[in-house]
Amino acid sequence: MNQMLVVGLGNPGTQYELTRHNMGFQTLDVLARRWQVSWRKSPCPALLAKAQVADKEVLLAKPQTYMNASGEAVACLFARLGLGAAELVVVYDDLDLPPGMLRVRQRGSAGGHRGMLSVIQAAGTQEIARVRIGIGRPAPHLDARAYVLLPLTREEILAFRPVWERAADAVECILAEGVAEAMNRYNAG
Repeated sequence: MNQMLVVGLGNPGTQYELTRHNMGFQTLDVLARRWQVSWRKSPCPALLAKAQVADKEVLLAKPQTYMNASGEAVACLFARLGLGAAELVVVYDDLDLPPGMLRVRQRGSAGGHRGMLSVIQAAGTQEIARVRIGIGRPAPHLDARAYVLLPLTREEILAFRPVWERAADAVECILAEGVAEAMNRYNAG
């Protein structure tokens, strides 16, 4: 049985739930609903949900450290499950993409994203499949750190709901058909 670990990056706590920095958590919530699985606590600093998807056992993980320490949860899960970067998919927000745009990649740097940097350091490689969700850049008067933690407006939530669904579709495509196919399908627009 193939095992895969899908990690959504975000910050724990209701005050961060609907912020730009929690795009990874929102996408994993979509997958958990689709697959009808529940979140549970784990010995690692993460909430987990386990599902059977095609021929794979997929573990969804939402690190419960703060964003910049997301790698702690990944390192713990790797050690407990005997997994490595080849079995990992990470979903997270990206300031450098326009709001709502998706980018699937097989490898790459953290691009200034401290949560992804923490995961790369924990995995010991940049060879990590990822789904990046564009959140755009803040207005010039707003600091990027403040911008990513601002609650989404009602209109923004409505606009991002289909994006979370598409990001979940991209994760399912990676799991079923591989990263190359997901890149072909989801990097078009």
